[in-house]
Amino acid sequence: MPFLALFAAVLLLGIADSMVNSYIVLFGADAAGLTPLQIGVWSSVFALAGISVSWWLGRLFDRRPARAYAIVVIMLGSAGYAILARVSSFPVLLLMAATVLGCLGAAFPQLFSLARAVLGDGAAGQRSAPLLRAGWSLAWSVGPLLGALVLSHGGYSWLFWTGAAVFFAAALAVFLVPRPGPVTASSPTRGDTPVLLTTSVMLFFAAMFAGGLALPLFVTRSLHLPPAVIGVLFSVCAAVEVVATLGLTVLPAWISQRALILGGFATFACYFGLTVVSSGLAVLVIAQALRGVGIAIVGAAGIRYFQDLLAPATGRATTLFTNATTAGLLVSGILAGLAVERFGYLTTLLLCGVTAAVGGVAFTVGSRRHTVAGPQEDKARVSV
Repeated sequence: MPFLALFAAVLLLGIADSMVNSYIVLFGADAAGLTPLQIGVWSSVFALAGISVSWWLGRLFDRRPARAYAIVVIMLGSAGYAILARVSSFPVLLLMAATVLGCLGAAFPQLFSLARAVLGDGAAGQRSAPLLRAGWSLAWSVGPLLGALVLSHGGYSWLFWTGAAVFFAAALAVFLVPRPGPVTASSPTRGDTPVLLTTSVMLFFAAMFAGGLALPLFVTRSLHLPPAVIGVLFSVCAAVEVVATLGLTVLPAWISQRALILGGFATFACYFGLTVVSSGLAVLVIAQALRGVGIAIVGAAGIRYFQDLLAPATGRATTLFTNATTAGLLVSGILAGLAVERFGYLTTLLLCGVTAAVGGVAFTVGSRRHTVAGPQEDKARVSV
């Protein structure tokens, strides 16, 4: 069944991604000896490479859909993580981020575009984005704990080797997905590029990624909790994401998708406020639950919103949304590094909350200017 193969590929990709990226900041700080600013620059190079490759492959996919794009970038990423633990030179780390590691950023939108192309525009295709997003969240509920287990027993070498093996398995799973059929030249998409909507997504994920950089340091340096706590927190967040994403699929049709996404922005901003007043694990866990709800709503509903808005250009729509998330990483990397060095972890987290709130305002204005027209409008109002 095509969906099961796609789900397996997304699940394995997410497990590998969460295993390595839950601890990549600590690897940079503790093993490679990077400063917070260098870690921020490194993250930004990751993002820039991901945006470039995703944009290129998204355009290629709309003209000639194929599985090969996802397979190649995942294989390259697997090879990169297999050798990452042996690298400590900052220039070499930047080079790897710009090539074999950064191109992995294109795998996620490629799998979602492949799902829409293979499953079509019917019920299966319409529900592919939230269901696959639930698989991604499920992976993030398992991967950080698995990463913590491997890290505690084998260090960063075994962590990255294990992640590389799971990436390789994800690439093999893509081979089980049927080849998408040929496409005819698509008609122009409705309207221009939704700049404000794209900006709102970028701001949301800029806050998420910047918070992800500051949170491990805040927890281990300011609250003096062990590094394994990071895996617990990220897994709690991902578990809540799974439940929230699946819950979106059964919400009644009269609930507006726009209102849902705005609620996701508000919930995410509240997460940062609760985190900065926390003094122990219990409050941090509650805050991560809010984080999970916010990410689930914006992540799952957002992809569907963009696909409906820019139909029939599935590759362009999915890549635009995903590149907005990656642009958030690009913006957050250097700024978060500077903020941590100059203002500290607490203020950085507060600034992340403000950024998420501004993103909500941008979405409010942008969603009034760009509406999903025609038959797609009713579908867009059916919660994902």
